[in-house]
Amino acid sequence: MNRPIRRLAAVAALMFVALLVNLCVFAIAREPGLDSNPLNRRERDVEFAQDRGLILVGDVPVATTTPVKDPFAYQRGYPQGSLYAPAVGYYSYDYGRGGLELTYNKELAGTSSTQWFDRVVDTATGAKPKGAFVQTTLNAAMQTAAVKAMGSYRGAVVALDPKTGAVLAYASLPTYDPNALASHDLAAAKAAAQAYEKAAERPMSDRAGKEIYPPGSTFKLVTAAAALENGFTADTLIDAPAQLKLPNSTAVLGNQSNCGGDKINLDQALRVSCNTAFANVGATLGPDKLRTQAEKFGFGTAQLTDLRGATSRFPAKPDQAQTMMSAIGQYEVAASPLQMAMVVSGIVNDGVVKRPYLVSEVRSPELRVLYRHVPEDQRAMGADNARLLQQMMINTVKSGTGTRAQVNGVVVGGKTGTAQSDPARPPYAWFVAFAKDPDVVVAVFIENADVERSDIAGGRLAGPVAKAVIEASR
Repeated sequence: MNRPIRRLAAVAALMFVALLVNLCVFAIAREPGLDSNPLNRRERDVEFAQDRGLILVGDVPVATTTPVKDPFAYQRGYPQGSLYAPAVGYYSYDYGRGGLELTYNKELAGTSSTQWFDRVVDTATGAKPKGAFVQTTLNAAMQTAAVKAMGSYRGAVVALDPKTGAVLAYASLPTYDPNALASHDLAAAKAAAQAYEKAAERPMSDRAGKEIYPPGSTFKLVTAAAALENGFTADTLIDAPAQLKLPNSTAVLGNQSNCGGDKINLDQALRVSCNTAFANVGATLGPDKLRTQAEKFGFGTAQLTDLRGATSRFPAKPDQAQTMMSAIGQYEVAASPLQMAMVVSGIVNDGVVKRPYLVSEVRSPELRVLYRHVPEDQRAMGADNARLLQQMMINTVKSGTGTRAQVNGVVVGGKTGTAQSDPARPPYAWFVAFAKDPDVVVAVFIENADVERSDIAGGRLAGPVAKAVIEASR
């Protein structure tokens, strides 16, 4: 063989090797990204035409798939409309997925790695593939009660089982109808999506677990927990002046009402939500102890992986004045309603926080378990101190700022909150509560109630909402 032919053969061999390498890189590295690329209409067409699995609340389907006579073959539907939209989400051809439809997409579509055996069997038998069904922890009565009690308020409600972390209610209002986004009339779906996106009320925002806000006086529960864990008792006396000048600042902190004296104990301070007393507690403890306590309750960690929840925060390096404001849930403290429900869950569960979850299990169409929730917990405070704080919260509902959450024949503890966010807008109203036998925790957040600024108070607006959800849990 002469030299030119050998050179040509070598070049051809190199090109063949390069082709093989490119094919391997494409198959291993690039194919998953191309498959999930929203511009890949072929992949989207295939997935949209699958028999997608159910999403269940109890034994009732809240996301269904129905055979239809159109190019897509199957229509995704939501029989309860907007009721479960913040949790269940939506499944749209042009606008993708949200909620559980997003986080459990592969299982619902039947394409997850745990469903490989089912796909092999389907291929061998010629059966059409079916998606798995997702079992949620939601309680229909409590979800309905939460939405009804909120009415026209803009905000969120989260209810938890403190002994397990199961999410019992998950409402964000105003909300949207996922059926409009799932429509096979793509022009109508586009119009609906654009209307939702342009709406000033932001109906597709998840205020329950994916947004954070100043928690106001509900954060005093974290400050009280830190105080009890660091030597305070319910009877420890605290300076509670009518006004308190913040150190190295011209700002003056006042109280919403008479705290009951210039020196009051910790129990009284929580019952009447005394700002100056808790600011002084914060100054005594310092930022590190407050931050450590907040982190034990879940601050600084993303919550509810089922929905890719937000991370609540406590400021990194506040000075003394900022620490005092942080102790009452202001300055740069920010939390989701889900996070504040976790705080109460840790208190009522004798100091142990159960990580919240929304999906209890995923099963194949043949009922084979593909996923089952494994509980996770973290101790936030000692059991004795948690019981002390429970009683302080019970006192708050009996004779303090939380009386509107009282339920006949039920032991209820709670904490109100009114949080300043921006001088140009009304404050937020909060109420967090627990009930016993059966144990349930509720966090209510009202972003905008469309009432006079002077009428906004956590107990007045949010307390009755918590009461309605507690009553629905009986």
